[in-house]
Amino acid sequence: MACVTIVRKRVVVHGRVQGVWFRDSVRRLAEERGVRGWVCNNADGTVEAVFEGERERVETLVAFCERGPSGARVERVEVADEPPEGIDGFAVG
Repeated sequence: MACVTIVRKRVVVHGRVQGVWFRDSVRRLAEERGVRGWVCNNADGTVEAVFEGERERVETLVAFCERGPSGARVERVEVADEPPEGIDGFAVG
């Protein structure tokens, strides 16, 4: 039986990422993959998100943030590892 490692990553997405269904697209993908966390718009025009779950599933969300939904223009993504906090569900702020 394989041991499942839970990871947590914080991403900040720069570019044309607000007003293009970025947050809702992230939420839908997170819910499909069973990833917990949150996503929100920041006042500086970035989108910030935290993902917690199995490493492979979290990496899928990070990879999505690097390209975004069809209307987005992602210029840069900052990714930081953080200790998992055991959050439940996925929230959009």
